[in-house]
Order: sequence, then C-alpha cells, then structure tokens
Amino acid sequence: MTEITFEYWNKLADQIIMISSLLGGFTIAVIANLLVSEVNTRLFKNIMIVSTLTASFFLISVFAWTNILMMTTIGYPSKVIESDLLLPRIVGAISFFLGIISLITIISLAGWTKSKKMGKYTTAVGIFTLILILIMLT
Repeated sequence: MTEITFEYWNKLADQIIMISSLLGGFTIAVIANLLVSEVNTRLFKNIMIVSTLTASFFLISVFAWTNILMMTTIGYPSKVIESDLLLPRIVGAISFFLGIISLITIISLAGWTKSKKMGKYTTAVGIFTLILILIMLT
C-alpha cells in the first residue's frame, strides 16, 4: 500500500475545508430562515434539528481538516508524523460524511412542507443524490 504524502493531505484538507465551509454556511442560512418562520409543525421542528446537526457536522469538519492543513504545511513548528494525522482525519471524514447525509436529509424533508407529491419528489432526489455521491467517493 502506498503511503499518502503530506502534500496530498494538505491539498485534500484545503478542498474539504472549502466544501464544508460553503455547505455549513448554506445550512446556517436555512437555520436562520427556520428561526424566523411562524410555522411550528413537527416537520419543521425535525428540519430544524437536522439542520442544526448538519451545521455542527460541517463546522467540526472545518476545524478537523484545518488541523490537518496546518500540520501538513511547510513551516509547521512541530515535528509531525503520519500517526498525528489519524484523529483529525477520522473526526474530519466522519463529520464531513454525516454532514452530507444530514444535508441530503434536509433536501428530502423540505418537499414534504408543501405537498405529498413534492415530498415524494424531493425524497427521491435526495436518495438519488446520496447514491451518486457514494458512487463518486468509492
């Protein structure tokens, strides 16, 4: 098995930080809109819960991958070995994937606020999106 270089981890971390930041910001905007909404149904409460989880997962991902980015950047003040990246990699990857799954859940639930037909459509799109993302990441 080939060892992944610090340069590769650095570039990967940079990309995941950007993606997580954008998706986390989008989710925080959803939360802000839900907070000012007058609707108080169970579905909206569930969307609010999932949105909060999504933003939290992406925020954790940003900080975990920022840790990796700093440790793999030339000039980092401490000596870094491969095993130093293990915990932030695990935490960053898990939180990133949970954030994606949670975001897809929000997309899937959103249509149910309008109608059953729209709910079925957005759920189908969400499932299709998850399948394609999983295929692309393997």
